Amino acid sequence: MLDIDEMGKKEIHEFLHQIGYGHLGFIHEGKPYVMPMHFYLEDEVIFLFTTIGMKTHDIDANPEICLQVEDINNPTHWRSVIVNGRAELLTQQAEIDRAMHLIKERNPTFSPALNRTWIDAWGRAEVMAIYRIHPDEMSGRTTDGISSQK
Repeated sequence: MLDIDEMGKKEIHEFLHQIGYGHLGFIHEGKPYVMPMHFYLEDEVIFLFTTIGMKTHDIDANPEICLQVEDINNPTHWRSVIVNGRAELLTQQAEIDRAMHLIKERNPTFSPALNRTWIDAWGRAEVMAIYRIHPDEMSGRTTDGISSQK
């Protein structure tokens, strides 16, 4: 029988900081939509770095999001975290610069995927966007032994 333990708050934060990518769920045309996404965790805040397009349009229209992060070694050894929260587009240059500094400090090559098919009516290149996620709820499960429960 597989033992599944609850992860504690400290364990969840360490896991999110370690992994740095997951699946972002949001509402697109009235239906749930999920896509892979890199993120950066600082203290209690998650930053998403992306390009303006469908997902930013949808998140701006309904900022309630769900981020699912997992690490699967095999069917009996895995960890998974769910974060529900609210996304806020950073608009102040000082906040954008600070978030970019944190993101680049974690991974100097970190950048969003560029969509080669997207060009607006004026032929402009893609525009970057950074969101700050304020988590309302975080939960985690693991099969990797006794949880810290902290």
